[in-house]
Amino acid sequence: MSASGSEQAAGAQNGGALTSSGNADSRIFAPNIGNRVTVVLGAQWGDEGKGKVVDLLAQDADIVCRCQGGNNAGHTVVVDSVEYDFHLLPSGIINPKVTAFIGNGVVIHLPGLFDEAAKNECKGKGLQGWEKRLIISDRAHIVFDFHQAVDGVQEQQRQQQAGKNLGTTKKGIGPVYSAKAARNGLRICDLLSDYQDFSERYKLLAQQYKSMYPTLEIDIDGELEKLKTYGERVKPMVRDGVYFMHEALHGPPKKILVEGANAALLDIDFGTYPFVTSSNCTVGGVCTGLGMPPQNVGEVYGVVKAYTTRVGIGAFPSEQSNETGELLQTRGREVGVTTGRKRRCGWLDLVLIKYAHMINGFTAIALTKLDILDVLDEIKVGVAYMVDGEIIPHFPANQEVLQRVEVQYETLPGWKMDTSAVRKFEDLPENAQKYVHYVEQHLGVPVKWIGVGKARESMIQIF
Repeated sequence: MSASGSEQAAGAQNGGALTSSGNADSRIFAPNIGNRVTVVLGAQWGDEGKGKVVDLLAQDADIVCRCQGGNNAGHTVVVDSVEYDFHLLPSGIINPKVTAFIGNGVVIHLPGLFDEAAKNECKGKGLQGWEKRLIISDRAHIVFDFHQAVDGVQEQQRQQQAGKNLGTTKKGIGPVYSAKAARNGLRICDLLSDYQDFSERYKLLAQQYKSMYPTLEIDIDGELEKLKTYGERVKPMVRDGVYFMHEALHGPPKKILVEGANAALLDIDFGTYPFVTSSNCTVGGVCTGLGMPPQNVGEVYGVVKAYTTRVGIGAFPSEQSNETGELLQTRGREVGVTTGRKRRCGWLDLVLIKYAHMINGFTAIALTKLDILDVLDEIKVGVAYMVDGEIIPHFPANQEVLQRVEVQYETLPGWKMDTSAVRKFEDLPENAQKYVHYVEQHLGVPVKWIGVGKARESMIQIF
């Protein structure tokens, strides 16, 4: 084949178009990028209010995707005074016009998926017909009950051996991602293919875990029978995820939304390791978790709580183990959606938000729970880290160093006014506006939304 013929073939294969100036040698390949996805990511340690931002954007979206994590995530959405809790399902599924997609990077506990849907169906009309609106990638890995049991055993062992655990949600997320990396995990496509082969591989995996953890009790035959039933239920929802995304990106114009789970500081590579989750919850996880190219990533919205919280163990430089921390915890009702544990609370830490921005390249910020700060006389904001008497320009990777960090704060005046009924930025108290502007200027990223309450209508949109 000639060079120009090769180019033409490449163009056809890649969904691109050839433009010509009339000279065969000057042909230029102009790729058709297609639709771009809008990404919503947590910029702290989770619980920033991502579900609320997704709910807002999902109102005119066509497709809402999850790309990583499992039912260790927890998103709360309030619609018509009904509070829905999502862990595995994309929270955008509450919009009856939306197609929800669970990508290959997500790990799926099938009983958890159906239980979650059933609980939310009982609360209101939001989830009616959800099974017809959900698509699941055939490449997604399955979380088995024994993965969850192993998660609990591993936490106990860490506590006994080192005197501290990782503070996992015990949802089996670490063990299933470990199995995925060790290449002995099982996927949705395996469950729906040769069931005899699936059963043999399941038994082998279960026996491996039993040999590692002798106290583990696994009813292999009972579990396989349940999995067969779940497989039949889930089968109509399963598609080739890569082909589905390609068609969505290169078909008619569509608004596609990606709902990140967990957050930047919980990322397996960039988080406060080892006190992190087992997946990439930064922007790179979008491409690997959905099977799509990076040029199709459009807007990247970082969700930032107006103060900082963290569930479980690990370094937390701006934590306030005092009356301020208790006030934020009480006023913010800071209890984990998935675990029910009280969240640790502290001042807004712009050093770690800047770090999250370096990795994700936020195009705008959603600043949530500003109303929780309404009662404070003054508000501190972390702007720099000092280690051994010197300001450091980066966010430390090492936990021991991070524990020794001294946060340098700027103190801003409070506004001492109730903002929960405000719906326009210009109607916020002057000092609240200054707080928002300070965050923008320090990060070099505009704030697009401000949250002043739980309900959908309590998100102030600035532009």
